[in-house]
Amino acid sequence: MKNIILSAYILLSIVSFTGFAQEAVPKVKLTNLEKTPNSQWQGKRVAFLGDSMTDKRRVGTTCVYWEYLNELLGIEPSVFGVSGNQWNDIYKQSVKLHDEKGANIDAILIFAGTNDYNHDIPLGEFFSETTKQTNSNGKEVTRKYRTPNLNDSTFCGRINKAMSYLKNNYPQQQIVIMTPIHRGYAKFNEKNVQPDENYANGQGLYIDSYVDVLKQAASYWAVPLIDLYSTSGLFPLADSQAQYFHNKETDRLHPNAQGDYRLAKTIQYKLLALPSGFVVE
Repeated sequence: MKNIILSAYILLSIVSFTGFAQEAVPKVKLTNLEKTPNSQWQGKRVAFLGDSMTDKRRVGTTCVYWEYLNELLGIEPSVFGVSGNQWNDIYKQSVKLHDEKGANIDAILIFAGTNDYNHDIPLGEFFSETTKQTNSNGKEVTRKYRTPNLNDSTFCGRINKAMSYLKNNYPQQQIVIMTPIHRGYAKFNEKNVQPDENYANGQGLYIDSYVDVLKQAASYWAVPLIDLYSTSGLFPLADSQAQYFHNKETDRLHPNAQGDYRLAKTIQYKLLALPSGFVVE
């Protein structure tokens, strides 16, 4: 009997990336009062693109935010997020989404950018500018002319490449960009140590700069933005907030089940203010 109990306890534990076992924070039990089952999102097919915060493998958590949203809003999630992915991978995830689902989707939520910051990706520019002739009021004139940069080498180029693909392949779907949350210290092994956000990355940039670029991208591509950096309430640099993250000492980067619950609640109410899609049957 003792061995059975011990085995059950081990199954209820999460092994952190550093190799130390930590008891898993259980999923938050939702009440009926929290759920909004009769909203415009009920039964909608929602694709989730992103990184470890979205990964179906539940990195650092026992319940991912989109699993809570499934209960809170009654959505049907399709998940393509992969741990470690950056915005250049969002393009690849978008292609996979189209290959697997075609246009049979109502909305697409993108939650990425923190790994671009951590991997020192230069911001770049959204546009390249030249001059070009055009007709203005019946006269041929020369004007400045901008062309979107589509590339994998800069943050702006990566976003443009992914958003261009999504806008051209999903014209009737709701597409939402979500900013990364604040970053706390994380040590996954001796060669994977990530400082908290008070340190600039190798480009001399703080995470705020990448968040600001995503805000600009949402404006340019005419999609709603859910600013989780500002509105989620998750702030891992404060010790009192460690309760919402995977491990107080070694992983204040990934939310645990309580942190994902807060993310889900924030996203829930932001989505209630948005159309769930524009697909005409």
